[in-house]
Amino acid sequence: MKKFVGTIFLLILFFSCKKEEQIAYDLVIENGNVIDIVTGNISKQTIFINDERIVNLSKPEENISYKSEIIIDATDKYILPGFWDNHVHFRGGDSLIQANKDFLKLFIMNGITTVRDAGGDLTSSVMEWKQQIQDKQLVGPTIFSAGPKIDGNNATWAGSLVVDTEKDISVALDSLQALNVDFVKLYDSRISGELYLKTIQEATKRGMITSGHMPFTVTLDETLDSGIGAIEHLYYVLKGCSSEEVQITEAIKNREYGFWSSMGKLIETYQDSTAKNTFDALKNNNTYVVPTLHIGNVLSYLDEVNHENDAYLKLMPPGIIETYQGRIKGALNSSEEARQNRKELNTFFKSLAKSLSDANVKLLTGSDSGAFNSYTYPGISLHKELEGMVSTGISNLETLQNSAYNGAHFLKKESDYGTIEIGKISDLVLLNSNPLEDIKNTRNINFVIKGNEVYNPEIIAQEIGCSDCLK
Repeated sequence: MKKFVGTIFLLILFFSCKKEEQIAYDLVIENGNVIDIVTGNISKQTIFINDERIVNLSKPEENISYKSEIIIDATDKYILPGFWDNHVHFRGGDSLIQANKDFLKLFIMNGITTVRDAGGDLTSSVMEWKQQIQDKQLVGPTIFSAGPKIDGNNATWAGSLVVDTEKDISVALDSLQALNVDFVKLYDSRISGELYLKTIQEATKRGMITSGHMPFTVTLDETLDSGIGAIEHLYYVLKGCSSEEVQITEAIKNREYGFWSSMGKLIETYQDSTAKNTFDALKNNNTYVVPTLHIGNVLSYLDEVNHENDAYLKLMPPGIIETYQGRIKGALNSSEEARQNRKELNTFFKSLAKSLSDANVKLLTGSDSGAFNSYTYPGISLHKELEGMVSTGISNLETLQNSAYNGAHFLKKESDYGTIEIGKISDLVLLNSNPLEDIKNTRNINFVIKGNEVYNPEIIAQEIGCSDCLK
């Protein structure tokens, strides 16, 4: 009998110990308000992370027994996928390599865990940073890069790959594939319309994702039919909404109009029925649009707004500030009529962005930050882009979707990024306030989670000497 009682006692002890056995995790975020980026629903959950991925999600009542060296109390915090800036540039030549590298911390400080590098002249450095970030040797966002842009001979931007003949297309795409770029970026300063379309077609055949500007010597429909994945900026969408796009395209080919001089005519001939057909074509071709509203606003008012007290300007080294001068001088030296036309175009683009969103065209938030883009600072400009979208009437939820969620889908990375789900990479941002109530709350960051790493924006701000950057 004693033997039997002893056996029962051992069994009870065994099962009670087994019951209390704690599961070990690398990082646990407790009791946060997790925002479902698809529906906007908010639920209190605990997030369990191992090996840089979300391995479990639980509700408070589930009482999971666990242990972790890092446990974050996220009570009253709001948790989103880490922000994506879907249009940045690393560029400016060898003398600005360090300046561009220093931008990486600014992205993390602002909750941006991923950037889409839309082409520049620092490809070898960018690819090194990309690997170093992946290997935890460098603090920065995940970088998805286009490498150098594709353009024609004597292109505007240094480092561009020249496509001046059909043979050049294969050479350019071969080199980009050898670099293992994440997408192809096309630019419109010198490339012919014919070669532009053929480059998109060939890239598409190879299974490469494309995005870019569009030469005004081709129509938007021709570009969409060629298979382009994303249209950068709204000039090209505006052209596709004109009832006289074909005639204006011919006039540009005949040098009767230039790029900027055609803008007034395009606005004048904007037609709702044509726009609807264009929006439908964008949707049917699954083509994304990157409005870049914030930089448009900044550049349109360079003649009126004084930026000398910008907190982020103090972080920009002299070499970066020097690159700003071209656009600044251009704005200050332009005629009063040209300045007014630029402002009117900027206002029109805000309504166009809202119309695109209302038509369910997929948008991407991108700041266009980097050298040469005056006062468009890495990090904070993404938040201003979010605010710019909301100011057009686009909802907070849709605006937030245009960052990580749409960004991941555009680059076909949705199995790893874009939502807070088991199996996804644990790039997260913890906010002190609800961004669905006020989009400016995206700036009010508690912690940034990059895989297994935890970053405090206030500490980064102290390290770089910019306490005003978080105000």
